Amino acid sequence: MSRPLRQSGVALIIVLLVVAIVSVLATQMGGRLQLQIRRSANIKDNNQAYWYAMGAEQFARKSIEALYKEADGVIHLNQPWATTDFEYPLPNGGIQAKLVDMQSCFNLNALATPPPAGSNGGASAGYTEQKAFQTLLTSIESETEIPPLNAETLADSLTDWLDADNQTTGYYGAEDPEYESRQHPYLAANSLMMNKSELRLVNGAETPWINDVMPYVCAIPGVSTLKINVNTVTEEHAAVLRAALGSAISLEDVISALNARGDEGFDNINKFFSQAEISKVSLTDAQKKWFDITTSYFILHTKTRYNDASFNLSSVFAIDSNGNVSVIRREFGGLL
Repeated sequence: MSRPLRQSGVALIIVLLVVAIVSVLATQMGGRLQLQIRRSANIKDNNQAYWYAMGAEQFARKSIEALYKEADGVIHLNQPWATTDFEYPLPNGGIQAKLVDMQSCFNLNALATPPPAGSNGGASAGYTEQKAFQTLLTSIESETEIPPLNAETLADSLTDWLDADNQTTGYYGAEDPEYESRQHPYLAANSLMMNKSELRLVNGAETPWINDVMPYVCAIPGVSTLKINVNTVTEEHAAVLRAALGSAISLEDVISALNARGDEGFDNINKFFSQAEISKVSLTDAQKKWFDITTSYFILHTKTRYNDASFNLSSVFAIDSNGNVSVIRREFGGLL
């Protein structure tokens, strides 16, 4: 009689094991199903936030084209693009966007051309982009003052970072051997910057003050010329304009010249040069080419939301001589 009872006990144990296994599998399948549903919802929300950002980009592109037609190419700070930050509520989300003139900052890529050989930054080189960058660094209001030696080191090293050769520039330039000797070695880019954040990697950049420099500089992709729109430089960033004019003019005089441009800015660059404060500065023909009253490059910073998803996009617009606008670079998740 004991054997059938023993077999019945074994059968019951087997049934309980099967039920337990099925329960575990069902729980696992249910958990994975919930995870897949959540993942699909996240992908959908992120895709929607992405397309909101692309929609803002297309709207900005059309707006810039319309702006050029209406303003006849004269770009100033009292136009709608500059007076407001765009905010647009949408079902379950919204769009925030800000359009910035990339010619109201100092283009770091302008230092890609080394000063004349043998000049070492002397008087024979004239007032070069390297000297203008040094003036910018020493004009910026920072909690930690930037010493002239640091400014010259960073300017020379930045030129070496951008140019294609392996010859050091000036007295304080730096090529691959400098970066290879560091605790965490790397190489000089030897090409134009795509993002101004690269400046932090250049020899001479120091933590106490480099973040204070960032609002005054930019890196226009593929462009190695310096061009500043005198109509869009704000008083807070007057150091950018002083850098191009030279250290002979004070920040106060630069601000006075900016205040004289009126609500609609200068409609002719010669009106800027004729300002009393500016006319006292001896500008070379090369320097005068650094100033303009229009803009060929804008950057749009966009942040979108949809449900729990958010998306950040920075888009660089280029405007050709016919007023056609194209996107030449996009960066996801951060500022250019």
